[in-house]
Amino acid sequence: MTVTLHDIRAAATRIAGRIDQTAMVRSPSLSALAGIPVQLKLENRQVTGSFKLRGASNAIAQLDAAVKLKGVVAASTGNHGRALAHAARLEGIRVVICMSRLVPSNKVDEIRLLGAELRIVGDSQDDAQIEAERLAAEEGLQMVPPFDHPHVVAGQGTLGLEIIETAPDVETVLVQLSGGGLAAGVAAAVKGLKPTIRVVGLSMARGAAMKASLDAKRPVAVEELPTLADSLGGGIGLDNRVTFSMCHDLLDEVVLLSEVEIAQGVRHLYAQEREIAEGAGAIAVAALLAGKVSSNGPIVALVSGRNIDMELHRRIVCGELTEFERMDVAKKGNPGRCH
Repeated sequence: MTVTLHDIRAAATRIAGRIDQTAMVRSPSLSALAGIPVQLKLENRQVTGSFKLRGASNAIAQLDAAVKLKGVVAASTGNHGRALAHAARLEGIRVVICMSRLVPSNKVDEIRLLGAELRIVGDSQDDAQIEAERLAAEEGLQMVPPFDHPHVVAGQGTLGLEIIETAPDVETVLVQLSGGGLAAGVAAAVKGLKPTIRVVGLSMARGAAMKASLDAKRPVAVEELPTLADSLGGGIGLDNRVTFSMCHDLLDEVVLLSEVEIAQGVRHLYAQEREIAEGAGAIAVAALLAGKVSSNGPIVALVSGRNIDMELHRRIVCGELTEFERMDVAKKGNPGRCH
């Protein structure tokens, strides 16, 4: 299965008014560092705090009346759950979100506030997915996957349309890579409009399931590990139907970032761009700061979400060494304090 430019354009029409067309701004600091124009697509300003509302809204909009009566279910690392809960509440639809114990409490609390029913099970996204499948089978709920579904991918791809509309001269797009819904959708959109564009997928070095699967040339299981980029965690599904093949065909490169590098991205966005971003949201900026990506022309870096625990954010921007960064460095101590 694949998603076409036609599907993405149809999704953009379908979700108009349900999502925000977020700002894209030039970054003077990153442009100076890269030596070429760098713009930030600020999806962290989306109403639910991440790009996930696009795919969830497109999927919900296409449910038939019988499905809406029974409700929907999904496994989530947090942001998809929040987006689906928001989109379902607008339609008066029952929604159940399954999450593992690795999902940060702030994300769990935000989903609960939106009226969703929660199931906290296991220590991985795969465990949460098993519970979601059980509920779908036993209670007749409609599964709305966080990434491996054509309606979700098409919804995420609407970001790509906005990128090209705002920055038609862009040469390289930096996009977060987890299960592949965002990367596949954005790549399909931008390459459909401008085939010469390079699309680079960014993920964390700890437990990057799509990168491991692309290297193996088939979907593989990867241990889910704690990371600052928690919303990029989880597997891609061994029976992946959509996103693996699209990422294989459309991504030009995949780059992995350490926990220290991801933290630097969060700090930079706050100090230089005045933006709050979670670890996954900052990973494209982190790649630029680390010198791990290059381009012959203008770059667009996606800031995908802001849903970070604010105490963790305070520690990061104040220069404290987080437990995640300690996984990468042997030295002890606190390199900085905040007053």
